[in-house]
Amino acid sequence: MKVLVATQKPFAAVAVEGIKKILVEAGHEVVLLEKYAEQADLVAAAADAEAMIIRSDKVTAEVIAAAPKLKIVVRAGAGYDNVDLAAATEHGVVVMNTPGQNSNAVAELAIAMMIFMARTQFTPATGSEVQGKRLGIQAFGNVGRLVGAKAKALGMEVLALDPFLTDEQIIAGGASPVHSVEELYASSDYVSVHIPALPATLKSIGYDLITKMPKGAVLVNTARKEVIDEDGLLQALEDRPDLKYVTDVMPDNYALLQEKFGLRVFATPKKMGAQTSEANINAGLAAARQIADFFATGSTRFQVNK
Repeated sequence: MKVLVATQKPFAAVAVEGIKKILVEAGHEVVLLEKYAEQADLVAAAADAEAMIIRSDKVTAEVIAAAPKLKIVVRAGAGYDNVDLAAATEHGVVVMNTPGQNSNAVAELAIAMMIFMARTQFTPATGSEVQGKRLGIQAFGNVGRLVGAKAKALGMEVLALDPFLTDEQIIAGGASPVHSVEELYASSDYVSVHIPALPATLKSIGYDLITKMPKGAVLVNTARKEVIDEDGLLQALEDRPDLKYVTDVMPDNYALLQEKFGLRVFATPKKMGAQTSEANINAGLAAARQIADFFATGSTRFQVNK
């Protein structure tokens, strides 16, 4: 089978070699498309691919329609909103992610961002400590649990909200459960966002929620920018000069936020959550193994389109 590894942001060289080794030993051909300039390059390269490994690359309906042999797409990472799941399902293409492979990298970044903002972006101004503060975690999956464990090690009190988990499961994960998003925001000095970008969550975090946060609170977003109502965020920061926002997904209105609020806001230049050598390698190798297993045994363990 021909496996296309399509990455505008390439894997580390050691990850690429590992991916090739896994797939070639399983009897597959590996073709690389790295640092491509246009979406049309991906469309063209997918024409005879039977499997694809991607990172943040956009597998649109156009890409899927142009790839009649395509049977599986694996997103090396947890999020998969860059794949048109409906189009994939319509064409009989299995879509998988690699949950857990990037989790520690994202969790470490979330904690680093909290400290960065607590210390006023490492400027000479007097900052504060995270010890003794309350951290609310919105979605208590792989990343959320790791954030919670690291926060507890720093002496923070951890609250969590996850509608897919029972109170007992949240407690077993080391957090105190809360039962509404309003309660989570109102109770937390820091809120760390880990929800996916789905129709129900788009722009779900806006003025009303943000302004429920206590005085001096910080909103931390290492999830997706689409879950934030950016107009509501701007108004909340305008009306509440004590609040701060830090994100790994640059808002569309970031220049305006910086101009108006200075050190109260910060966004990484590019999404950095999974940008560690360890996560890079882990996710790439996991994707390769999942493709090899799919063709060898039919395994669809991490399928996200049903």
